[in-house]
This record gives sequence, structure tokens and C-alpha cells, in this order.
Amino acid sequence: MSKARIALFVGILCISIFPVIVRMNLTSGLISAFYRMAIASVILFPIALYKGKLGLKNFKLMFLTAICGVLFASDIAVWNISIQHSSATQATLLTNLSPIWVGVFSFVFLNYRPRKSFWLGTCIALLGMMVFVGIDTIVEMNLDAAFFLGVLSGLLYALYILVSKTVLEKVEVITFITYSMIFSTVFLFFVNLAFGEDFVGFSNEAWISLLVQGIVCQLIAWLLISYATQNMRATRVSLSLLSQAIFATILAAVFIGEKITPVQMLGSIIILAGIATTFYEKTKPETV
Repeated sequence: MSKARIALFVGILCISIFPVIVRMNLTSGLISAFYRMAIASVILFPIALYKGKLGLKNFKLMFLTAICGVLFASDIAVWNISIQHSSATQATLLTNLSPIWVGVFSFVFLNYRPRKSFWLGTCIALLGMMVFVGIDTIVEMNLDAAFFLGVLSGLLYALYILVSKTVLEKVEVITFITYSMIFSTVFLFFVNLAFGEDFVGFSNEAWISLLVQGIVCQLIAWLLISYATQNMRATRVSLSLLSQAIFATILAAVFIGEKITPVQMLGSIIILAGIATTFYEKTKPETV
């Protein structure tokens, strides 16, 4: 297994902790998103500065990196709002349509035709996702504001993957992540102000959870995922990220006592089979 694939796997494990922490309801979803970005930025910025990794070649790269930061922050904000007005299950299902958008956007805007294995894998994985969340969730969906916010979250996630892939072809991972997280932090600060969130007054357990989110779910996770994005096809990365729903369920069972149903186990197997399909093909030895 290549370094990029190992980095992607470990990164997905790290971000899978985030939904489990959010379910503990120690802070609001929006404020946790802000501190997740802010804590990671505070840690990474001096490291990047010391290592001389803060130089960008031109304004265009800085602008695209800022776009990535806003897209990522917007995805988190929209996803949380969607959950507040529907359910975590529905929001997760709609957000996980992102691999389809990655494939479509790649074809339309980047003149890249995803391989047949990607589309086959996507169909299998999405079928698994529908089994995983349950037919009742799909049947009970309403075409309301929460529904369209969930779809918008998937679109934003897909755009982030594609734009970051473009930037990472010319920028080092640590440079990209540092600036991207700073822009995300500033954006989420104003989002939290708009929603009247409190920035202080949390319990000790809440502050510990925020530190875990910032260090593990953001800093470590997205350094690894960005490295994988830099060295792998964006379509593969986006589809592989579907597996976070499986890992989040397993972690929730371990840490907060949620039960894993036989239907979820079946859905998980189908999702993993879909992801594996995109990797099962004849490639050149040097291809990741």
C-alpha cells in the first residue's frame, strides 16, 4: 500500500472522531467547527513560519487557497445547520452525494473523464449508504430548506476537493493547510457572530473535546488527507471519504454506547465494496 493510501486511511479515521464528539453535545455544532479550525491554525502557523513554509508564488494561488478555506468552512456551517433542521442521518446521506459532484465537475470543468470503475464504485457505495441510513430516512425526506442545505453541503465538499487538488499541484501541503485553515477560521468566526454563538463559558470536558477536534480531527486529519489528495485522483479521495460514516458508527459504539445494527453492517460492507471497486483496476506501477 502506498504512502498516499495509508495517509488517506489514517486521515479518514481521524475525521471520523468528529461526529462522535459532536453527538456528545458539549458545545454547539457551529462553535465546535470554529474552534476546530482556530486551534489547528494556532498550532500549525508558528510551525509553518519556523520552517519557512508560508511563501506562495503568486496572488492567484493565495486567492484559490482562500476559496478553499471558505468552501471548507461553508461546508461545515451548512452541514451543521442542515442537522439542526432535519436529522444527522439525512444530512449525512445528502452530503455524501459529493463523489457524484466530483465526477460531474471533473468532467465539465477540468476536462477529466472519470474511469468506469469510479462510476461503478460510486453506484455501489451510494447503494450501501442508502442501506446504511435506512429506507425510512429516504422515504421520509421532504424537499424543504434542510434538504437543499444537505445537497448544498455535498456540492461545497466536492468543490473543495477539486479546488484543493488544483492548488496542491503547485503548493506544499503544510503551506496550503495553514492558509486554508486561517481563512476558514476567520469565516467561521463571523458565521458564529451572525448566529449569536457564545465563544466562552464551556465545561472542562467541552474544552478537551475542542482540543481533540482541533488537533486530531482537523490538523492531523487534513494534513494527511491533503497529502493523499496531492498524490491521488480527486475522484478516488472523494469516494473513499464515504467510509468515515462507517468508522464514526464504530467509534460511537465504542465510546458512547450506540448500537450497530445488522442493516448498518450490511450497508458498511456494500460501501467498502464500492470504494474497493475504484482501486481494483490495471494501472501502471507508478500510479497511486
